[in-house]
Amino acid sequence: MSDEILHWSLLAAQLLLGIGMLATLYRMVVGPRAQDRILALDALYVVALLLLVTLGIRTASQVYFELALLMGMLGFVGTVALSKFLMRGEVIE
Repeated sequence: MSDEILHWSLLAAQLLLGIGMLATLYRMVVGPRAQDRILALDALYVVALLLLVTLGIRTASQVYFELALLMGMLGFVGTVALSKFLMRGEVIE
């Protein structure tokens, strides 16, 4: 019984995260300003990270958790670099 509940809850979470990913992709494409697009990109990598975590729980593999950790670190650095570029016009001072 418990395995079945976990299976269906992970499936529901992955479907909802997929819908969230589509919504952030829409905002990335349609976003009226560059700031909106960067914010959507930040939300997109967070949703993809959560999707990797749920996939790791579902398959019981540690590889997905390591990928999620790496994606989180690189996504944060990318968001900071893009924001700095928009503010100052250069990334490295």
